[in-house]
Amino acid sequence: MTTRMAILEETGPRHGPSLLTVDLGAVKSNYRLLADKVGEAQCAAVVKANGYGLGLKQVSRALSQAGCKIFFVAHLDEAIELRGHLGQAVIYYLNGLMPGDAPACNAHDIRPVLNDPGQIDAWSLHCAGASSTPQCAIQLDTGMARLGLTLREAKRLDPARLDGIGLALILSHLACADTPAHALNECQRSDFTALCAALPRVTCSLAASSGIFLGPGWHFGMVRPGATLYGVAPNEDRPNPMAQVILLQGKILSIRDVDTPQTVGYGATYRFSKPTRLATVAAGYADGYPRGLGRQIGAHIGNIAVPVIGRISMDLITLDVTDAPRAKPGDMVDLIGPHHDLDMQASQSGTIGYEILTRIGRRYARRYIETSQ
Repeated sequence: MTTRMAILEETGPRHGPSLLTVDLGAVKSNYRLLADKVGEAQCAAVVKANGYGLGLKQVSRALSQAGCKIFFVAHLDEAIELRGHLGQAVIYYLNGLMPGDAPACNAHDIRPVLNDPGQIDAWSLHCAGASSTPQCAIQLDTGMARLGLTLREAKRLDPARLDGIGLALILSHLACADTPAHALNECQRSDFTALCAALPRVTCSLAASSGIFLGPGWHFGMVRPGATLYGVAPNEDRPNPMAQVILLQGKILSIRDVDTPQTVGYGATYRFSKPTRLATVAAGYADGYPRGLGRQIGAHIGNIAVPVIGRISMDLITLDVTDAPRAKPGDMVDLIGPHHDLDMQASQSGTIGYEILTRIGRRYARRYIETSQ
């Protein structure tokens, strides 16, 4: 079967030496896979942190084209920006109603997630003076100890207190969904089920990306995938069912031959023990390429793995390209790609794919494509 690729948009520095390619077709495919998996439950999308670093406008519009109608971000300003891209979508922001937020919510048709009794009272007061009832969500803390009504607060909450606030959604967040066997998953599901039963009958949502794969018992009426939409594996113990979304490439700036007793990079942490062909590539920790990735198999030239050697600096990395004798200045090296994906780089860096995505810098030229078969 032939794969077709269309370039939709090119943005960023005109003379950028490195390139981030984002496959919006893969984003759509991932959304449809998850929507199919949850059946009758609504499938929303989380696009906070600039669409997980990949571009809020481009990612959200692709998801809308794939059928998504409900979106979540973290902050009110993100929600307002998103409204400018999406028009009629339902938009929630997760971090809670702060003083002064309510008028902006009305003006831009944004729904706040209320995270404590004080926010419920403030929103209730706002709704009492509104010409029409704006809508909102309430978050319950069933095991994260961050945002949301505590179990005690939720159990003491008089349902009548929620009259007139436009409650459309009750949600919570799983702490250990990427570890399917963890006992807390079932505890949170059980607590959330009991709490929702005592509150007004509205849509309920517990599962985000990894929680979807725990099974139908965690789907409720809505799921809220985020990182899986962008290719991150839902858990480490099973093959990744998600299509890869990004290709991150750096341009070779120079190639030189080195030998013992020479060293490379800051701190002279790597000393050559034999003749080596060394490539310097235009990417560094200012571009989101983790400093801790040194001395890992962190790049590929075609099918050839080329190790990162020496310390990663702000603007540059150095690669041992001895096994890639045809490499030359101007060639592109795959930093994240088909042979070295997002989760592999995250594992080698001692972090998670979410962080790798959201730390991708602004100095990469960006190319948005759509692949189809």
